[in-house]
Amino acid sequence: MAELVDALVSGTSAFSGMEVRVFFRAGKKMYGSSASLNVSRRIFRAFFQSHAKNAKYAKVFVCVLFLLTSFFSCFPLFSQGADNWLALIGTDDGLYSTDNLGRTTMLWQGAEVRKIVHAESSAGANLGLVESWALLTDKGPYFSNNLKNWRLSAEGLPKKTIKLYKNGQKSFITEVQDIKDLEVHPFNKNIWACATKDCVFISGNAGKTWKSLGMPPYQSNGIKAVALADLPNEQGKLVLTVFASHSIYGVHYLQATTNAGNFSNASNSAAVNNFAKANNFAKAKWEEVPLGMETLITTGNPDEISDIAIGGSPDSPALFASMSFRSRIFRLDWSKKHWNLVWPLKPASAIEAGGFGVSESLSLDKIVQKNSFDDNSGISFVQENGIFQENRGLVRSRPDLEALVQRFSGQNKSIQGINCLVYRQQNAAILNLSELWLLNGLKNKENPRILAADGKRGLYVPANRAMEDKTLQPILDIIKEKNLNMIVIDMKDDYGRLRWTPKDAGLAEKGRVFWPVDIDKVLKTFKDMGVWTVARIVAFKDPELAKKNNGKYAVKDRQTGRPWRGYHYEKNDAGELEQTFYDETWVDPYSEEVWDYIADLSIELENRGFDEIQFDYIRFPTDGDNLADAQYSWQDAGMDKESAMTSFLRHVRERIQSPISIDIYGANSWYRTGARTGQEIELLARYVDIICPMYYPSHFEQSFLAHAPAIDRPYRIYYAGTLRTEQIARGKVLVRPYIQAFYLNVSYDRQYYNENYVRLQVEGTIDAGNPGYTYWNNSGRYEDIPEPETIKGRL
Repeated sequence: MAELVDALVSGTSAFSGMEVRVFFRAGKKMYGSSASLNVSRRIFRAFFQSHAKNAKYAKVFVCVLFLLTSFFSCFPLFSQGADNWLALIGTDDGLYSTDNLGRTTMLWQGAEVRKIVHAESSAGANLGLVESWALLTDKGPYFSNNLKNWRLSAEGLPKKTIKLYKNGQKSFITEVQDIKDLEVHPFNKNIWACATKDCVFISGNAGKTWKSLGMPPYQSNGIKAVALADLPNEQGKLVLTVFASHSIYGVHYLQATTNAGNFSNASNSAAVNNFAKANNFAKAKWEEVPLGMETLITTGNPDEISDIAIGGSPDSPALFASMSFRSRIFRLDWSKKHWNLVWPLKPASAIEAGGFGVSESLSLDKIVQKNSFDDNSGISFVQENGIFQENRGLVRSRPDLEALVQRFSGQNKSIQGINCLVYRQQNAAILNLSELWLLNGLKNKENPRILAADGKRGLYVPANRAMEDKTLQPILDIIKEKNLNMIVIDMKDDYGRLRWTPKDAGLAEKGRVFWPVDIDKVLKTFKDMGVWTVARIVAFKDPELAKKNNGKYAVKDRQTGRPWRGYHYEKNDAGELEQTFYDETWVDPYSEEVWDYIADLSIELENRGFDEIQFDYIRFPTDGDNLADAQYSWQDAGMDKESAMTSFLRHVRERIQSPISIDIYGANSWYRTGARTGQEIELLARYVDIICPMYYPSHFEQSFLAHAPAIDRPYRIYYAGTLRTEQIARGKVLVRPYIQAFYLNVSYDRQYYNENYVRLQVEGTIDAGNPGYTYWNNSGRYEDIPEPETIKGRL
């Protein structure tokens, strides 16, 4: 201490920049305070010359300064650690705390933290409140009573199996199925609810064990949010009520058939354990509450609810809901089963330009001391341009919270992906917000692969157009004339044929080299023009590989044992039903040897000079009256369609360095569902850099978004679709849609298809903030591409 004082007074730099931490004990706790003593020699000398007659007084001053620092370290304002924090922050690599001085402490590490849930309850007379915490992570739900010791609580929750394949050996990782939402009963910390994509679960013992409640009665998965509270049943008795929102079919509730009040306020452990069996839900049925909720125009389906929050008091709960793709907040009138719009009071048009908006992560301030919600502070929520608070129809921004997030990010540059926070306000209220990636837009904007692939505008080139100079030249002319900078070319086509000659002869044995392109020459031509080159690989639609080794790799027909092909029945001219086969043959997406083959193809194409690898038909078959007969002999225990897709992408991602893009159905990025295909964006976005939705207007129902003026339909689909995909993927990937540059003989195309039809798709994509897109025409005919100067927001 004396040496430090002497150094400061004399102006020496011996302690410049050092950190001095002062500790003292108060009761059973050790408090600490740190001060960075980066004080220049000139400032100290000036201070002591003007305020101190000699070094003796200066030393006294410095000692008093340190004593004051030690004294104030008693208080939370100056304390650091799990017990004394201003905010808890969940990131891609764990949970952190930050204090009033901006100091960061790692509290837990090991998974991506997407949501932090806070719960408390009375510990009895004169004992105050007992707090507990839960984390929604990509590895399952974790619980803690002290923010220090965490336990994975997944008993009763479904598992998923990830298959690994290396050097001819396979192994497995078993994880909790992806949890979409996690909530606690607002007035009883023992009762929790969570949901996977297709099932709701409940726990009556603080998350130690979970019981299934099923889901609303629809085949399509897509649960987004859950909530629970005690609400009156038809007899007026308070019973436990669970809510779930579905991406297509709206909000549903499931109400206990017996009085749950005994459980909601139970201190009796036997009662809580009995509740955990969920016996009082045995005869309950999911019911929809659609009245007042805005629907997706032209479909009649409620648009997706992003979050459900419950406040009020135990005897009179208040339930609020926000929307994923519109700036809307509703309050439920439970007695009338009707949603009332509380913000904005006069909403804008739902789908037109400017109508898209995000309202995520509702939070009602929880007053810890009173175990109640503050109705005067309103509802906080996250939008794509900031954090806001609504109160009686008026909305104000929360720049203090935005600044807190930005400050944490700036001070901790090595910490990636800020996802959620819990903020302890001055009045001791708890504020809880998630989906914080919305503050910065694209989450992986510093990913070098994404930076390299951004802003690419191009077209698909059939391999046969690149075989000769005379057929390639028109493509080169289009690229120049239309101001494009990317091409996508078949290297493994829809029929499993390899459209180049691999250097690895083993690759040619599994496929079939067919009219190969001189890729070295073609790639040089495009690179000399500054064109980004993408190798298209059709993944699991592959008749060539399906017939190799006596059908070893094929999807099998359960009835015949031979490679499966989908068929449907059509009436002939005589009115008789005829069996017609689809022009598709599939290899098994569960096969690790198929993955290895595709990965080896990708490695060679990367080494030959392609800038990006793109997978098409990265899905399961979906067409055929005999779809139920498709059998997957490579499927290992615990694997489902989503785990097959993620296992494959993980396998490839570890082996190639280039950006990876995937082509997906437009509907699978419009709605939060990967039903039938395995294309669940929230999972796939972890392993790829670019998602390419095919929002072809011809492929949607012809009435979809065809309201007046119907001519604008292509714009609406691409504008809203692009934004919805970004939101579902949580900003982790670039969205580069395919543009329909072909005519299909359907009712809308017959009336409207022309160059304007194509231009509107491009404008919708650009207006959604995405400069990248790819024109698709299977034959390579691109007379319908608009001139650059006609595109609104000219690039």
